[in-house]
Amino acid sequence: MDRNMFASDNYSGICPEAWQAMTEANSGYVNSYGDDRWTAKACDALRDFFATDCQVFFAFNGTAANSLALASLCRSYHSIICHDMAHVETDECGAVEFFSNGTKVLLVPGEGGKIDPAAVTHTVERRTDIHYPKPKVLSITQATELGTLYSIDELQAVGELAKRHQLKLHMDGARFANALATLDVPAAELTWRAGVDVLTFGGTKNGMAVGEAVVFFDRQLAEEFDYRCKQAGQLASKMRYLAAPWVGMLERGTLLDNALHANRCAKLLAEQLLQIPEIKLVHPVQANAVFVQMPEKLIEALQTAGWHFYTFIGSGHARFMCSWQTSEDDIRTFGTELERIAAALSSASGEE
Repeated sequence: MDRNMFASDNYSGICPEAWQAMTEANSGYVNSYGDDRWTAKACDALRDFFATDCQVFFAFNGTAANSLALASLCRSYHSIICHDMAHVETDECGAVEFFSNGTKVLLVPGEGGKIDPAAVTHTVERRTDIHYPKPKVLSITQATELGTLYSIDELQAVGELAKRHQLKLHMDGARFANALATLDVPAAELTWRAGVDVLTFGGTKNGMAVGEAVVFFDRQLAEEFDYRCKQAGQLASKMRYLAAPWVGMLERGTLLDNALHANRCAKLLAEQLLQIPEIKLVHPVQANAVFVQMPEKLIEALQTAGWHFYTFIGSGHARFMCSWQTSEDDIRTFGTELERIAAALSSASGEE
């Protein structure tokens, strides 16, 4: 079996519905650069999904989607406030600063990957002089980098916070579908009705081959965004292949079904991990990620046995991800081997 499965939801393949939609789009000659019926259908499907007349663009990946969206909200002397573990800060190689011509990213703390509102207020108000990069955008992540979720009440409070400080509100939604699946509310409630101005909506992690949607709920903010996409190499000539999977997954309900499945698998995986007394849950399992603390020797033994997962969040911490492709059999197989390896380590330690 493939032991890469828990490393990232990016490791999964293309789900059948996304593949079928691409196959259906792969017929005859079609206009390029988004001037086609598949792109139009995808935009309309997303407008229906969010129950509003939003403006929609498609990018190849999340880094481009986040960076271009944030750049469209700022000028070079502005600043973007985000959590100190946000993907736009830790994993995008300065792309936000690059595409915004140097906009400063200001970091705030917060429990469980969620921004501390008091820290945001302090960051905005600590200086108002011309020497300070003027705060312009608040960027949050849903689900967060630690697999936690902003509730509707929390999001509304964040929206009010942003409005009070005259900040535009951006949401990195690489795993937005997983948040929706858990909270079981209409997409509008977690976005524009809570004050979100622009969402970068992840498709790749949820079963698509490639492609993220940049959704502007405030259409005025989308002015000339198409030029940004073109300049950044994000305007696909055969746009229908980025757009068609959204049609297939939204019209067939697959987008939320995939997320529900991944979330359920994460809970099952957490149960397997917690069978080992030495393993402790670090963050609540609210989406498709499981964060645990485990002995370094157990981490090393699992990795030596070929199991791949990330340990970037601190000594003894490990992240396990589930996807639409994860199966219960996968989880049981992992659990069985985990118990065997843990028992072997315990026995060896006792002999010492």
